[in-house]
Amino acid sequence: MEKTIAINAGSSTLKFKLFEMPEETTISSGQVDRIGIEGSNFVIKTPDGKKVEIDKPIKDHEEAVNLLLEQLLKLKIIKSYDEITGVGHRVVAGGEIFTDATLIDDKVLQQIEALKEYAPLHNGANAVGIKAFKKVLPNITSVAVFDTSFHQTLPEKNYLYSIPYEYYTDYGARKYGAHGTSHQYVSKRAAKLMGRPLEELDLITMHLGAGASITAVKGGKSFDTSMGFTPLAGITMATRSGDIDASLVSFLERKLELSPDEMSTILNNKSGLLGISGVSPDLRDIEDEKDNGNHRAELAVDIFVNNIVKYIGSYAAEMGNVDGIVFTAGIGENSWKMRKRIGAALKLFNVKIDLDVNQNGKGERFINAEDSGIKVMVIPTNEELAIAQQVERFKK
Repeated sequence: MEKTIAINAGSSTLKFKLFEMPEETTISSGQVDRIGIEGSNFVIKTPDGKKVEIDKPIKDHEEAVNLLLEQLLKLKIIKSYDEITGVGHRVVAGGEIFTDATLIDDKVLQQIEALKEYAPLHNGANAVGIKAFKKVLPNITSVAVFDTSFHQTLPEKNYLYSIPYEYYTDYGARKYGAHGTSHQYVSKRAAKLMGRPLEELDLITMHLGAGASITAVKGGKSFDTSMGFTPLAGITMATRSGDIDASLVSFLERKLELSPDEMSTILNNKSGLLGISGVSPDLRDIEDEKDNGNHRAELAVDIFVNNIVKYIGSYAAEMGNVDGIVFTAGIGENSWKMRKRIGAALKLFNVKIDLDVNQNGKGERFINAEDSGIKVMVIPTNEELAIAQQVERFKK
């Protein structure tokens, strides 16, 4: 049986999921953490549901890929590497070059690396993962799936910034968005859940995790999205600031005597929920501190909710209609408290949450009350499956 592996490489991580294709059955999944950092860790789940953990130094992504493939054989998840016929790599930034998934060759790899200034925390790591896999399994179908591709349908009025037009034509300065694979996947699932054609629906999908973005999906296409030129823009995130006045950035650079790169590091890694709360980038830790009376933790939660509600309101006005709202990703799928807070803040749209289903339900489901003005759904994202599906297109 043919198998496809979906790879999501970060700067110090490598997540994977192995599928039986075209049946779309998950065989194994796992991740390597702290690559090149003390305390490296590898976790893999076997087909029978057992977890195997290995703690050992893992110096780079090539070593991580080798360890992953070795364990697939050692644990008898596969009999030989020949069973793996395709690999799909998540790549964050495709710019305007890549409007769809594409087969990876040397030119494509060079372009991915050249686009890393559009996603400084991601594209370089994505390219390293691609190189590592190509070295070990050079002859399988290798496909890049771009987070930005889904957002290539944005109208000009929604992707252009109000700066000199030649900055767009000369340097590609525009909104690109991110998390497109997730937004596309959950919008399709939402249409199935609602029993209506996707082309007839106006949806707002919320990918709420450490990185978070909101997208207006009109007729199955991305119409507007909160992330911008890079994944830094939009709502408050775990460590990213989200939207900020550009003049404030230059003001702080002068006051703190920082270089642009140093300021970028602060906005990407030391801001957001972490910067406001002073507690943690993890919403669960912040919720605990909030319950203990920590004002800054409460403020972080309030700002996060307020940001989300503002975007929902603006996208509803832009589309002129909202048929459904979707929660997905780590916070969206798992934090019933956050879903309750956001729902309560949408009184203008007569949103009503079924508190029992919201808190105690599992999997794909409606969490709105029967008399709610808008359908509200929780839909677990499955970016890895969406990536594997794209790989299948190129095998045929």
